[in-house]
Amino acid sequence: MTITATTPPAQAPVAHEGRRTKRDLHGLIWLTLRLHRWAALCWALSIVVAAGTLLWAAGPGVDAAWAGYHTENCLDDGKTSVDCNVGAPALERYETAVTIGSSLISLAPLLVALWAGAALIGRELENGTAQLAWSQSVTPARWLAAKLAVPAALLTAGTLLLVLLHRVMWSAHITQGDGPWRWQEYYAEFFVGNGPLAVSRVLLGLAVGALSGLLVRRSLPALSVGFLAMAGLMYALAQLRPYLWPPVTVTTTVEQRGSVRTGLVVDQGALTSDGTRVPDPCHTSAGCDSVPDLVGYYTDHHPSAHFWPLHLMETGIVLALTALLVGAAFHLLRRRTGGVTPRREGGTT
Repeated sequence: MTITATTPPAQAPVAHEGRRTKRDLHGLIWLTLRLHRWAALCWALSIVVAAGTLLWAAGPGVDAAWAGYHTENCLDDGKTSVDCNVGAPALERYETAVTIGSSLISLAPLLVALWAGAALIGRELENGTAQLAWSQSVTPARWLAAKLAVPAALLTAGTLLLVLLHRVMWSAHITQGDGPWRWQEYYAEFFVGNGPLAVSRVLLGLAVGALSGLLVRRSLPALSVGFLAMAGLMYALAQLRPYLWPPVTVTTTVEQRGSVRTGLVVDQGALTSDGTRVPDPCHTSAGCDSVPDLVGYYTDHHPSAHFWPLHLMETGIVLALTALLVGAAFHLLRRRTGGVTPRREGGTT
């Protein structure tokens, strides 16, 4: 009888490798949370403080402020206020609470860029922790993906909560009336805090910080680079904001001698008889009579109805910048690591 030896078919490692990849990635996510648990705790405490102040301002705070404002012989028709108590302690407490909540939303991108550049990326490249992870079980691309995904999820959830509470506060404020503190939708803190732009900005701060850390690869220099880059982007976006949507033009006669005081003013000046726009002569040393054919004044501005078009346009720009910076970070990491393949168990690579 002849015995034929058979060789068992080679096992395809696809499923096994897939399970290993998922396990490695999940382990890296938990490791990221553990390494940066203090940063996560600080973020959670900041959310609690800001949420508490916004909730208080939306409820008893605004009621007490409005009541304190009217404690004097106050005549308020929505345009003028006479003998109202603008220094009421309740009003000052209310303004402080709103400032705390709104400022955290507005300044969060800067803080995120500082932390991401210095601690999240720069420090791990500087002390060799990242290189150790790459040589053991995780590719550089998966390492960076986990580093960005974990804080992005926490930042998005926390900022979204604050945006919802900020809108509740804003609704309560405009329901009561403007009072002596005529806050407009276009004040920087309120423009950012009243919609998804706040969420996109913290994600941009994360991308700026991550790219800064990869470029510098040292914690302290990355901190400075991330701060300067994010501050520059925030300033540039604020300057661009009025031009993201066509403004509305309002004209007045010489006798009316007034300009639009509400909304976001883009440009204003005087009009001559042939329709030419010139600087307002009353605001120059030459005086109001220096333009003989002056017939009126103009103001280009964004009324309240333009809030959402401007807000969503800027949100789209910020998200596009974020995607570009994240793509640049992965490209830079791939070039510097040369496609490092992690070492697997059993000595294979």
